[in-house]
Formats: sequence, C-alpha cells, structure tokens
Amino acid sequence: MASRPDRPARLPRLRHWRDWQSLAYLAALPALAAWQWVHGFHWLPYGAMLFLTLGVSVIHHNHAHLRLWRGRRANRFTDCWLTLLQGHPTFVFWPAHVANHHRHRHGPKDAARTYRFGGDTNHLLGYLLHPLQAVAVLYPVFVAWLGRLRRHWPGAWRYCMAQYVLWLGSWTALLALDWQKAVLFVILPQLHGLHWLLATNYLQHAHADGRPRPEGASLDYARNFEGLINPLLFNIGLHTAHHENSKVHWSALSRLHREHYRARVDPALNERGLLVYMGRVFVLGALVPRFRSRSLMSPNSNPPS
Repeated sequence: MASRPDRPARLPRLRHWRDWQSLAYLAALPALAAWQWVHGFHWLPYGAMLFLTLGVSVIHHNHAHLRLWRGRRANRFTDCWLTLLQGHPTFVFWPAHVANHHRHRHGPKDAARTYRFGGDTNHLLGYLLHPLQAVAVLYPVFVAWLGRLRRHWPGAWRYCMAQYVLWLGSWTALLALDWQKAVLFVILPQLHGLHWLLATNYLQHAHADGRPRPEGASLDYARNFEGLINPLLFNIGLHTAHHENSKVHWSALSRLHREHYRARVDPALNERGLLVYMGRVFVLGALVPRFRSRSLMSPNSNPPS
C-alpha cells in the first residue's frame, strides 16, 4: 500500500496583517542594539531604540490579550522573543493585567490603582514613581499566582520559570561579554520600556473615576489619547475601547472609540495628544493650578482605599 506523501510544514500565520508593524518593531530593536554594540553609541539610533522599547511594551501587552499568531509554536517563540527584548518574562501580563487590572478596571480591588499610592493625585512625581510603587504591590501577586500554578498546572509553571531563566541568562551572558555595552545598549533601554509599561497605567487612569460601579454604568474609569502617536504605538491611547473590547485587535480600536465610546466618557478624559497632555498637566500644572487635571472622584468623599 502506497504511503501518503509528507505534507509540507505550514508557515506561521499572523492573526491580522497589521501586525507586520509589530514584527518590524521586534526586528528593528535588537538590530539597532547590535549595530551600536559593534560601531559604538550614536544618539539617533539610540533615540530610535528608546522609542521602540515603548512599542515593544505595547506589543507585549497586545500579545497577552490576543496572540500574535494562529499557531502555538509561533506564539511560544514570540513569548521568548518578547522576554528577551522586554527584559522581563511575558507571563506577568496575565496575573497583573488581564486577571487584575481588566477585571477591576481601576476600582478598589485593582492592585495597582493609581489612588492607592499617596492619594488621588495626577502630577509628574506620581507618574515617575508609579512604576516602582506598582512593582512593590504586583510582585506578591506574581509570586502567589506562580504558587497556585505550580500546585495545579506544573507544566505551565515550568514554562514561566523558563522565561526567567531565558531573561536572566541573557543578562548574565551579555554582562560577561561586555558589561558597559550590556548596560548601555540592552539593560537601560529595557528598563526604560518597563517604566513606560507601568507608567501608562498612571497616564490612563490618574484622576479618572475609580469608585465601584455596577455593570454597564459610567465609563469614566480611563483616559483616552487621540493624537498622532496612536498609529505608531498600536492605538494604546484609546483605552476605554480597549477595556470594553479586550480581545479585539488593536487596529479596530480607532473605529470603536469614535463610534461607540468617545461620547460616553467625560470630555475631560478625551485628550488630543499624549505629549500635549503631559506638558500641560505635569509641567505647566506644577506652576499654574488652572492647567492641572481635576479628579472625577466625588469631592465630598475620600477615594476608596
């Protein structure tokens, strides 16, 4: 009996063609780091690297919500690649972001809610410190989640531990090769991206309404940024639409924001652009009170603790 011919291996397929932009960022960041490692520091590619670390953080976020590929192996490879580029295991998005932040939406049970640290604030110091404060409360969440994973799903736990080995192993190898270049071209850009990854929570939620709400009530828990930076950073600024449709591909958020959510949030939460907002609130607001944002928490009640 004649045997069947072997089927050719299927090439991995992206879920959406717009993620060629994601792949370009994932390739460009290490390429720029490698070029400077060989040829030396130059401000232009280094500045591009720092921007790309922001993009990689958003890709990391998007990949956690909607996997980049249709095949498991390609997604596992992307997990590992993001771990190397981000400078931290990719699994953390599940316990910290999906199961915590998206579930509680800046409410009293959200572990890293902005008003947990020093009150309901929105200023430059709060923005700069928020990532450090968030790490302090989120790492116990990671440890507890990993403990449950080890007891009930040991295979998944080993996969998470392998990401730690990959990340720390890459740092060890690069530091042994040339510690100065490793710090300048790899570790500092990664820390820049990680700071942004956590600080965006402050940008998107500080002075928004974090009070408990029944299902279907006010959408004033998040701020939106509508500027030109959105296409470059995968529509990360359209935060209400993302929260309400967390499994939708990022390319659909512009339409959803425009048609379904923009008119349903407080106008103070729809900002024209990120840089304009930061300049007005964090810089001018430090000097002139009228440029500061106003909390949407009730002025007659304390924010939830």
